[in-house]
Amino acid sequence: MRDASQALIVIDVQNDFCPGGALAVEGGDEIVQRINTLMAEFPAVVLTQDWHPAGHSSFASQHEGMAPLEMIEMPYGPQVLWPDHCIQGSRGAAFHEGLHADRAEVIIRKGFRREIDSYSAFFENDHETPTGLEGYLRSRGISRVTMVGLATDFCVNFSAVDAARLGFEVTVLEEACRGIDLDGSLEAARKGMAEAGVTLA
Repeated sequence: MRDASQALIVIDVQNDFCPGGALAVEGGDEIVQRINTLMAEFPAVVLTQDWHPAGHSSFASQHEGMAPLEMIEMPYGPQVLWPDHCIQGSRGAAFHEGLHADRAEVIIRKGFRREIDSYSAFFENDHETPTGLEGYLRSRGISRVTMVGLATDFCVNFSAVDAARLGFEVTVLEEACRGIDLDGSLEAARKGMAEAGVTLA
């Protein structure tokens, strides 16, 4: 058992991000058993869950003439437009059935505000509106976090960089992550995480 200052943060291992889902990450389901094993090794486990209302502003379907994976400018900055995914209460938003979700002490839901997307487990995409995860970890005395899940270059990346900037010691275990790699986003994410002080293991 690892010491009480450590937590495992499992990012968005949901049906819509796994093969057959609305925004499938290649091999997304391959990491589930590895994550289950890791859960037993950490004294604290947090799950995050993408949790969008229908008609979310990040969905391409809400922007006439736009297609998924195209970019748009939002009041908070550039935003990738996505297929409709992880809609609240849907099967797609549910955790992968093989994931031992009951081992988590807390679930952080994100992206539930219609007007703003949320990649990071710590902040909405305006980089200002908190999810509450930082306060939870600090109140538990946690200073070191290991991140796994989907997708390496988006939600894992943003979460890891934010955690490092908040002063946590951060490790991303790449063998238990999978990426989308949109126009070189995976390599850019690795570079950005390393520059932020994240350990890629």
